[in-house]
Amino acid sequence: MTSMSGPEYVREELLRRLRDPDPRERQVALTELSDSVDQDAMEPLLVSLRDPDPVVRRLAVELLEELGDARAIAGLIELLLDPDATVQGAARAALREFRGAEAATALIAAIEHADPAVRSSVIVGLREIKDARSARPLIDALGDADGGVRREAVITLGYLRLADAVDPLRTRLSDPEESVRRVAVGALSFFTGPALLQDFLSCLTDSAWQVRREAAIVLGRTALSAAIPGLRTALADEYWQVRKVAAESLGRLHAAAAVPDLLELLSSDHADLRKAGAGALGEIRASRAVTALRALSQDPDVEVRKAAVRALEAIGRSSDHSSEEN
Repeated sequence: MTSMSGPEYVREELLRRLRDPDPRERQVALTELSDSVDQDAMEPLLVSLRDPDPVVRRLAVELLEELGDARAIAGLIELLLDPDATVQGAARAALREFRGAEAATALIAAIEHADPAVRSSVIVGLREIKDARSARPLIDALGDADGGVRREAVITLGYLRLADAVDPLRTRLSDPEESVRRVAVGALSFFTGPALLQDFLSCLTDSAWQVRREAAIVLGRTALSAAIPGLRTALADEYWQVRKVAAESLGRLHAAAAVPDLLELLSSDHADLRKAGAGALGEIRASRAVTALRALSQDPDVEVRKAAVRALEAIGRSSDHSSEEN
């Protein structure tokens, strides 16, 4: 009879203690097992996922996450509906860490689960795997009855940057839920170009200010001068958050035509708008804004003063460079 070495004996003893009737013993065994967990522990850990004690279930989830064996996915998916919130959270976190084709197969199959919370979580889990087979199921999930599922599908498709997803993602710009429309704008930003410009401009008139704000941000990243008129209009949005990012985007686009509009922001009652206006004028190198920016450098808000000084320095550098060239 072959005797086990010290470490092997300790591990076997810990696995035996997972069957102890005292939940505290099972908890301690799982905690100590973390130092020597290996594939031999898979079956006992899978059994522990169904333990009546929530702490045991959570600790088992964490060890299975460490192992990364796709055989655990089915059990983890069941725990997404666990009555204990900490166990649910551990299961969601674990599913985001699995990799490989086998894990992708299990997660893709679960996109059709009856519970929307499960569908959302497995879609999140597919982001890092980047398996081409997930494209079609994710596109299909854009039409899910649950807004949360549609939202996660939009985010994942944007993250994966699948060209085939562009047109399906465009349909979500008119989704009935604001959060889905907003993330659709962000997802489509990875495919920016003239073909999508009108979509983003249309979102500047969305009923939800969060969508308008996201569109203003994205338009500043397009490097397309055709975005400037829409962004100038957005400077009059009823929400200061939209006006702020519109100003920042106009600065990013070096929109000289917007200088008169940006100068008006310098007298806004809102410090963030004064700061955004100053920053944009500095990026544009608007020499006609020097007088107004000098006055703003005495603003009561320290961040506004800093923005005004930086803008003046940027304009000064631009003037010095022009003088040298002449």
